[in-house]
Amino acid sequence: MSGINYFGIQLSTGDHSERLRDALMKVKALVFPLEGVLSGPRLAWDSEGRTGASCSVRDAFAIQEAIRQGLQVAAFSQDRHDAQDRMLEELGISSRYSGVKHPLEAYERFLSDSGLVDGDCACIAEDVLYIPVLERTGLSVTPIDGIEYLRNRVTYISAYEGGKGCVREMVELILQQQGRWEYTDNCVV
Repeated sequence: MSGINYFGIQLSTGDHSERLRDALMKVKALVFPLEGVLSGPRLAWDSEGRTGASCSVRDAFAIQEAIRQGLQVAAFSQDRHDAQDRMLEELGISSRYSGVKHPLEAYERFLSDSGLVDGDCACIAEDVLYIPVLERTGLSVTPIDGIEYLRNRVTYISAYEGGKGCVREMVELILQQQGRWEYTDNCVV
C-alpha cells in the first residue's frame, strides 16, 4: 500500500490484477440485484400499473452458460412481480429472492441455502443499498453506471452499464479465469 491518502481513503499505486485474478478463481456464485444490474436502471409500468421485466440477450446467454458450467447464480429483487419471476425462471436462476428490503438478509439466506461462504461469492451492485453485501463478498463489482460512491469501494468496475452487458462481462471473466469459458483460448485478466 502506498502512503497516498485521498479524503481518508488509502490509495494504492500497485498492480491489482493479481488480487483480481485470485478473487475470480475463487468465485462459485454470482449474486446481483435485478433492478439496476440485470434489468438496467429503468422501470416501466403498463397501463394497469404492473412492471415488466427485461434483460440483455448477452447477459441472458452468459447467465445460462454460467449455470451450465456449475456457477451458482442468485438474483435479488426489491419488488415481487410475476414478470420478473418468470424471466428469472426462464434464465434458469433458481436462487431468487423477491421483496428484498434488506439485501444483506437475503444474501445471508442465500449463503445458508447454498452452503457457500463470503469468499465464494461475487456481487455486482450499482447502489448504496448493497454496500453491506459488497463489503462481504470475495469479489465486489459495480457497473460503469453504478453510483460514484461505490467506485472506490469495489474490487472491479465493469466496463458495461447495468442491463447492458455487465453481467456478461463478469461471467466471462470468472469462467475464463477458471478455464471454463469455452469460447476463448486464453484468459484476458
